[in-house]
Order: sequence, then structure tokens, then C-alpha cells
Amino acid sequence: MTSPGSTPIPATGPTWPAAPPAAGRPQVAPAAPALPRPPSMIARRWPGPSGDAGPMVLAASTAAAVVGASVLTMVRPGLGWLLAALAGTTALGTAAIVKPGASSPVAGHTEPTEPGTATGAEPARPGATGAPGRVAQVAWAAATVALVAVGTFRAAGWLFVLCLLAAVGTVTLAVTGGRSPLGMFVAATLPPAATVRALPWAVRGVRNNRPAGSGIGFGRIVTSLAVSAVLLTLFGLLFSSADAVFANLVGGLLPDIAPAGVIGWLLRLMLIGCGLLGGAYLVSRPPDLEGLRPASSRPAHRLEWTLPLVLLDALFAVFVLVQLTVLFGGAGHVLRTAGLTYAQYARGGFWQLLAVTALTLLVIAIAARRAPKATRGDRLLVRVLLGTLAALSLVIVASALYRMQVYADAYGATRLRLVVSTVELWLGLLFVLVGVAVARLRADWLPRLVVGTAVLALLGLALLNPDRMIAERNVDRYLETGRLDVSYLSGLSADAVPALDRLPEPMRSCALGEIAAELPRDGFWATNLGRERARRVLDTTPVSATVTDCLGLQRW
Repeated sequence: MTSPGSTPIPATGPTWPAAPPAAGRPQVAPAAPALPRPPSMIARRWPGPSGDAGPMVLAASTAAAVVGASVLTMVRPGLGWLLAALAGTTALGTAAIVKPGASSPVAGHTEPTEPGTATGAEPARPGATGAPGRVAQVAWAAATVALVAVGTFRAAGWLFVLCLLAAVGTVTLAVTGGRSPLGMFVAATLPPAATVRALPWAVRGVRNNRPAGSGIGFGRIVTSLAVSAVLLTLFGLLFSSADAVFANLVGGLLPDIAPAGVIGWLLRLMLIGCGLLGGAYLVSRPPDLEGLRPASSRPAHRLEWTLPLVLLDALFAVFVLVQLTVLFGGAGHVLRTAGLTYAQYARGGFWQLLAVTALTLLVIAIAARRAPKATRGDRLLVRVLLGTLAALSLVIVASALYRMQVYADAYGATRLRLVVSTVELWLGLLFVLVGVAVARLRADWLPRLVVGTAVLALLGLALLNPDRMIAERNVDRYLETGRLDVSYLSGLSADAVPALDRLPEPMRSCALGEIAAELPRDGFWATNLGRERARRVLDTTPVSATVTDCLGLQRW
């Protein structure tokens, strides 16, 4: 209420000058605004895809999971493993190429963006977050398919297990990347976590994504495909029971509808589907593993690293020069040395190689990291000392290979001896690569090449057909010396049948009897080239010896 002539008071109240603070009363400073919490290391290095799972990614993953669950054979590997690997590779390739769908808005939440990209957009190139480029991804993916394909062409189960374990590593590198040793180690731990993170990503994609103009959700598409599969299976089984020719044609293609078979199919579908979703999550937005490198350390003084390396080079040189007759003495050295056996001669060289290799690589890695390289003299000294150490280590590799050769000549070839020789050859190649890295004074490419050469060594072993090679060498040795371990040869896989077929009777039948008894007919998805060749040989000339004939031939 105002009197006449007075100034109206604003509704918001008068702006009076602040009252002076009372004497002796402390002033309270205004509270500072809360700073935003810095993002965690996982959020910075692995933010995940900025959008939901797209319909193409979900459809490709679902189709690959159905194919894998339907064609994989658990007892005998065969064609189904190769088809499953190709289907999975296609699904992950689709996820790497197709961009994720637009993310559904969430109140109070914004997705992280990369510098130079629009909000919610993916990086312009695969390597923008430290992930492998297209060439590296294709190379690791091709290696994975080649390793799994070994089960289609070779019948040796032990070889397929080794290739399958190696394929787990190569597919991990294909979807995660990692160039440094630490980056590769971290990459090996990501797939399980990616599978957990991919489940809500896929659920949002199923709920939110609809193919353009279709008016039908992805879930209904999956339901339609499932109904189609059930109908095809049901009517296919009915037609198979009605006509024997049709049953032989599609019998191996139809799944097992017994309760145990259905449960196994569902378990495989769940495991493969979760694995593919985790892989698709990783390739859609790979983690940044490029920065996972140890911090640079202060270069050591020249004397600190030169003196130990000079002494170590001198020790290697003296050992090689003095022990030349021992290292390369061969059978003559074994016969001249009392109490020395071929086994001691060969095994000592192998374990010596492993110890020398591990310690030498450790010494080279530490010295290459700590040695100063500022001047031309420093770089020359690094090349000479470390190169000499790598070259002398190659002599130890050659010694171990020769020892194993002498051992195999005396007692015959076995799987273990062949694998040991392959490892020794790979270690020799590893020292050559180390020598190249020392000469160039750069080793950023070395970790990936070490893994790549190990995969190539395993594929090379599979290409040589190890069980057949072992049988060939032992048969040749028998034809020359008359000595043969029939019991060991009978435990080889079907790959060895063409070589063992050269043996005279009754040794041939004794060596092939156990293999023939464990060689049932394969279904279509278990088709294997090695087993098919063995069946053709055994069908042409069946096994004829009895158990009594083989009792005295177990070790000739």
C-alpha cells in the first residue's frame, strides 16, 4: 500500500545496499561450484558404441549363431567348424563395416564423442582409437579361419586343439587390436567383459530398431526365422522317413531333435550368440590400447649396460668355440661318451635352448630400452653388442635342432619330437627378427610379428601333415633298419593311414587295426579330408591280422 506522491515499490523488493558486516563476525566465502568428476579409465579407453546395435548387426549375429549351433560337431571336427568360422567372420565383418544405429535419448546422459566427429558419430577410420586398421583386422581374421579349417583337412585331434587355441588368440586380436605386449595382454581380458556389456546394447537394438519402411520389429523377424526353421526340420524329417533316397540326401543336414540334441543345440546357440555379440560390440567401437605402453625410463650410463653385455657376449663366444665338438658331435659323440644316451644328448639341448632364449630375449629387451641412443657411437654400440648376442644365440638354436635330429634318427619320429623341432625353428626365426629390430633400432612391429610367426609355424606344421610325416619317417626307418614301434604307430590318427599302408603284413594290419576300428562314417558336417582318404585306403585293402598276430609285434 502506498501514499499519494510516494514512489511505488517494485514487486521484487528494493535493492538496498548490503549492510556492513558486524564487527568480529567472520565472512563466509561463497561455495565453489562442484567440478565434474573426471571419466574413468574404462570410459576414456573403452566407451563402447555410441548407438544401439543396428538391425544388420543383430541379424548377421543371429544368423551366424544359428549356423554355428547347427553345423558344429563336438566329437569329430570337420566341415562344420569351417562353415561356422566363415559365418562368424561374416557377422563380425558386418559389425565392423555397418555403423551402429542412433542412440535412444536418455535424460541427463550424453554419449562421449571423438574429436572432429559429430555427436554420436563413430571415428572416421578404424585406427582412430588405437584399434587395428582394416589390413590388420583382415589378416587376423584370415588366420583365424585358416586355423579352424585345419579340422576339415587333418584328422589329428591334437593338432586341431592346438590350432583352436591359437584361433582364440587371433580372433581376439582381430576384434580388439593391441600392438604392444601390454596392449595384447589387456586385449585377452576384454572379450568376457564385452559379452556382458553387449547384452544391454543388443536389447536396446532389438527394442528400438526397426528396418526402414518395414513396420516390423527385429524381434518379430527373429521369430519368423525360428518358425521357418522348425517347419523345415519337421517336414524334412517326415519326408526322410517316407523316402530312403531323400533321407540319404538330407539326413546329415537335419539337426538332432532328440531332447539331448535340442538341449545341446540351445547351449551352443547361447554360447556362440553371446560370443558374437561381444565381438560385434568390440569391433563397432574398439578400445584404445595404443597408449598402453610402459613409461619411458631414463637412459642408463654407457658403462652400466655395456659391461654386462660385453661379458655376456664373451661367455657365449667361449661356450660356442669350446663346445663345438660337443654341440655338433652327433652320434659319434654319444658313442664315445660313457654314460651318455641319445635322450640326454637331445633333451639337454632343448631345455638349454629354452633357458637361453628366455634369458637372452629378456636381456635384449632391457638393454634396448635402457641403452642410450643419442649419439652415433651409442647406436653403433647397441647394434654390435645386441646383434652379437642374437647371432650367438642362433648357434644354440642350430645345436638343439641337430641334437633332436640325432635323437629322432636313433629312436624314430614322434609327435613330441616333431613339435619340439617346430618350436626350435620358430625360436630361431625369433632371434632373426630380434636381430633385424636391433639393426633398425625399432621394435614396435616386433610383438605382432612374433604372434604372427607363431601362427604361421602352426599352420606350416598342419600343412606338412604331421601324423603322416611321422609315419612316413618311421616306415622308411623300418625298411632300412628293420626296427619299428608298431604300438606307437597304431595310436596315430587317420592321417597316417596312407603311409602305414606301405608296411608288409602282418605289421600293416597291426598298425592299422586300431585306427580302422575308430573310423566310423562321418555325417555331412563332420566331413574330413584326412578320414576320407583313410577310408578309401582301408576299403581297398581291409585289415586282416588278428590280435594274436600282433602280440609279438608291438615293438619290433
